[in-house]
Amino acid sequence: MEPQNYNRRSFIKKMAVGGAALSFAGIFCQKGAGKRPNILFALADDWSWPHAGFAGDTVVKTPTFDKLAREGVVFKNAFVTAPSCTPSRGAILTGQFHWRLEEGGNLWSSLPQKFDVYPELLEQAGYFVGFTRKGWGPGRFEEGGRKRNPAGDRYSDFKEFMEKRPENTPFCFWFGSYDPHRKYDLGSGVKSGMKIEDVTVPACLPDSKEIRSDICDYYWEVQRFDREVGELLQMLEQKGELENTIVVMSGDNGMPFPRCKSNLYDLGTRVPWSSAGANRSMERGSYPTLFRLPTLPRPF
Repeated sequence: MEPQNYNRRSFIKKMAVGGAALSFAGIFCQKGAGKRPNILFALADDWSWPHAGFAGDTVVKTPTFDKLAREGVVFKNAFVTAPSCTPSRGAILTGQFHWRLEEGGNLWSSLPQKFDVYPELLEQAGYFVGFTRKGWGPGRFEEGGRKRNPAGDRYSDFKEFMEKRPENTPFCFWFGSYDPHRKYDLGSGVKSGMKIEDVTVPACLPDSKEIRSDICDYYWEVQRFDREVGELLQMLEQKGELENTIVVMSGDNGMPFPRCKSNLYDLGTRVPWSSAGANRSMERGSYPTLFRLPTLPRPF
């Protein structure tokens, strides 16, 4: 295949054809396509739509997600293929529906090596890849014939990853937060200043003081995830890399409450997703405009 130079229109068209993961690889593996963008993929652990400020929630504060949504794009109908960590992350990494991944379609499983994952495809094309905290899983990737986590080599944090990155090499980094997965620090949300009377309780849950406080604890961890992603963007800006980095911010499945996570209802499968990518100059403190990425279709 001859190398192609992608402008904004052709990029959008290409990305709309297939899944996000393998579309990344198909475009950025072409070494002759000019300067290739970096990729920062930030994934929360158990985060439901609409629990973000941009989505209309007045209690949880998500300035990083909101800024990406305002200056990039937000997908208001993004659904994961499975409301569970392992199959959802396998689908993200492979661009496949989870039911095509054999044993990888189950929680605490493996991901057979025959299924390509986009970090390895990008690595083969010259990208420096890695992840921190929670990558693919939970499960045993060794049982699938793999020598490392499908998300790449593990690093203690983004700083270590960037320090070990070879000079002038594009990177693909997976920031896998453990937030807002349980367990929570009891009362952490209220202690931070949230008011339980302002919480909108999902209709599937009892409307009680205890439930409202528990939702605030969940919100507190959503806010920590949002803050840490903001710190990563600041780091990229300080290094002069933000302008050439595509940022994707989302969740692997819904909130860890009854009738949410592990259930095929919207609170289990619908997730926040905002994205931004570099294609223009930027002022300090602002995030770049967007390369539009496709949402995954609903699983039913």
